[in-house]
Amino acid sequence: ATVAASLGVGDAAAQARVGGFLTQAEFALLDELSEMIIPTDAHSPGARAAKVADFIDARLAEAWEPKDRADWRSGLALVDRLSQEANTVSFMKASPAQRLTVLTRMAQNEGKAQKPEELFFKELKERVIQAYYTSEIGIKQDMQYKGNVPLPEFVGYDVSKE
Repeated sequence: ATVAASLGVGDAAAQARVGGFLTQAEFALLDELSEMIIPTDAHSPGARAAKVADFIDARLAEAWEPKDRADWRSGLALVDRLSQEANTVSFMKASPAQRLTVLTRMAQNEGKAQKPEELFFKELKERVIQAYYTSEIGIKQDMQYKGNVPLPEFVGYDVSKE
């Protein structure tokens, strides 16, 4: 309820999405963050089209450990707090440039994450990538995976030519 209040919604349990764990506001935030990490471009329809947030939300609903869910709820609330500190508005009310500033701040030490926002960004990015590249859009459209098809020849790496 505390996190829900910080995101500007009512009771978290009452606002939960059907079949998911996150509230409507948390889901919208996750969906936006996912799309920022893997945006729609000429090569791919992006994370939103691949329903990355739906996948992550469903996995959170199935999580065995309450801590896993609590960490995500806290992480999403932290994103909103960072936006409030930097922009004086919630993340979802911030401009695209302001949102990018918050995400960039969270990602700045991705290789050596130590601060809570850095640790959450690392987890967020890992989950977004996993969800995207296991989706039909990610694997077939972006990676251009053709499935199990016979190859007339294997065009691999020839070690003998070094």
